[in-house]
Amino acid sequence: MPEEDLIELKFRLFDGSDIGPIRYSSSSTVAMLKERIISEWPRDKKIIPKVANDVKLISSGKILENNKTIAQCRSPFGELPTGVITMHVVVQPSSTKTKTEKKIEELPKKTACSCSIL
Repeated sequence: MPEEDLIELKFRLFDGSDIGPIRYSSSSTVAMLKERIISEWPRDKKIIPKVANDVKLISSGKILENNKTIAQCRSPFGELPTGVITMHVVVQPSSTKTKTEKKIEELPKKTACSCSIL
């Protein structure tokens, strides 16, 4: 793999800690980055993503799509060949119903009544 094809990335977590920097091929997809982040996630954190869809990557103010490559996601002003690019990591666990949501859904629904004044 040619040296110029490698991009050095680090991932900033919600608490300000980092994963990386790690060198990736510019043809690596965002989905591949997410899988690597999950495998390297510090186990001492309160919030731990379980699957790649729980993680959102943000670079230059844009949420990156899973099917895009790193080369496609680079912004025009981010063309620093020797610089480390920092991407922000947001964890949004899959929408699973909490106990309170289940209780609310199980309550009987009240029928609405309408009144008319004559």
